[in-house]
Amino acid sequence: MVARLVFENLRFKEEKDKEGKDVVKVTFYNIYSCRLSSDELSEIGGFSIGEDGKSLEFDAPEKKAGNKFYPLLQKAFDSLTCNLTGKRTIYVHKNSGIPIIGEGVFGLIDRNTNCIEVKPLTCCNLDCVFCSVDAGPSSRKNVDFVVEEEYLVEEFGKLVTNKQHDVEAHIGPQGEPLLYAPLVQLIRDLRKNQKVKVISIDTNGTMLTRKLIDDFAEAGLTRLNVSLQAMDEKKACEMAGRPYKVKYVLEMIEYASKRMNVLIAPVIIPSLNDSEVEGLIGVGKNIKSDYPTVGVQNYLNYKRGRNPVKQRSWEEFYRMLEQYEQETGAKLKLSKEDFGIVADAKLEKPFKKKDVVKALIVCDGPEADERIASFKGRAIIVGKAGHLQAGREARVEIIRDKHNIFRGIAR
Repeated sequence: MVARLVFENLRFKEEKDKEGKDVVKVTFYNIYSCRLSSDELSEIGGFSIGEDGKSLEFDAPEKKAGNKFYPLLQKAFDSLTCNLTGKRTIYVHKNSGIPIIGEGVFGLIDRNTNCIEVKPLTCCNLDCVFCSVDAGPSSRKNVDFVVEEEYLVEEFGKLVTNKQHDVEAHIGPQGEPLLYAPLVQLIRDLRKNQKVKVISIDTNGTMLTRKLIDDFAEAGLTRLNVSLQAMDEKKACEMAGRPYKVKYVLEMIEYASKRMNVLIAPVIIPSLNDSEVEGLIGVGKNIKSDYPTVGVQNYLNYKRGRNPVKQRSWEEFYRMLEQYEQETGAKLKLSKEDFGIVADAKLEKPFKKKDVVKALIVCDGPEADERIASFKGRAIIVGKAGHLQAGREARVEIIRDKHNIFRGIAR
C-alpha cells in the first residue's frame, strides 16, 4: 500500500546537509526552507519524492504515513529559515496560537478607519539605507515572520464586520509583499469580501513583471503604490542598498498604469535624493488614475530603523511640497480623504496602557530581548523578556496600546 501526501505550498528535494547526512530540503512559499532527516522519513516506510517535487510517497498505509509525517514536518518548521536573510522564520498560522492583531509587525492593523493594513511577511529583497523598520539582508532583527494566507483572510473578515463604510485592504508589510508566494490568492480572497472596494499594495517595484501585473488586475488589485526613490540609477542603487534597475521599474509602472491605478511614493531623504523630486513628480504626472499619482513622503527617524541623516521638520517638508506644487502644478499635499479613508467603527481594546496582565508567551519577538505574548486575542511584543520561554505565562505591564498595537515589559 502506497500513501501519497500532496502539498500546494511545499516543495521537496533530496540533498546532503553540512555533515554529509541525507536530508530532504523542504521549500515553503518559495523563499523559506527547512530540512527533514531522510532516516526519520525512511522509518515511516520507503519514501520517494514525486516528479513535480510537490508530493511524498511512502510504502505505508495513508493514515500511518500522515500520523508519522506531520509531527516531523511541524518539528522541522521550528527551524524554518528565510533564504534571503538567513534568519529563522516563525510561521504564523491559525493553529499556532499567535494572534495576528496586536504586535504591529505582521498580521492586521486597524487604526479605527475603513482602511485595514494587511502585513503577510517581514522579509525584503532590498536593504534600503533609510528603512524605517530595519528590513532586508542586513537587518539586526532576531527573526522574520510569515503569515498563513487563510489565517489573514479569515481574521480580516472578522475585523471588517462592524465597519460602516466601504473598506480598503492595504497590503503594506514590513518587507516586500511581492515575495509572498500566495499574494495573488490573497488579493483574490480579500476581494471576495463584499465590504472590500479597494485593494492596494506597497512595493519597491523590482519584482514586478507583466504577467504578475496581469494577475494582480485579474485578481482585483485597485492600486499599486511604487516606492521609487530616484530617477538616477546610481542614486537608486545607493539608497536601495542593492541593485535597482530604474529603467525596468519605469517600464513596469507604465505597463501597470494601463491595468490599474498607480501611485509613485518616494521617501525624500535630506542630502540623499532631494535632487530627484522633480523627476519623480514628472513620472507621476504622466499617469492617469482615480487617485493622486504622486505621494511624496517625509523621511523620519525611527528608534528601530536605519537613520543615515537627521529628518526634516514637518514645517520644512510642507514648504518644500508647496514649492514643488507651484513649479510643477502637481498636487502633493495629500490627505486620507484623497484616498477615501475616513474614520470608522473603533476596534475596542481588551486591555490598556498601564494594565498588568498575565499573558502566555507564544514565540520569539522581532528583537533578541523580546518575546510575543498572547492575551485576550491580542498579541503583545514584550521587552526585557529574553529569559522567558514559549508556553509559559508571564506578568506583563502594558506600555503602549495605541490602535490596538501593544507593547509591554516583563515584570
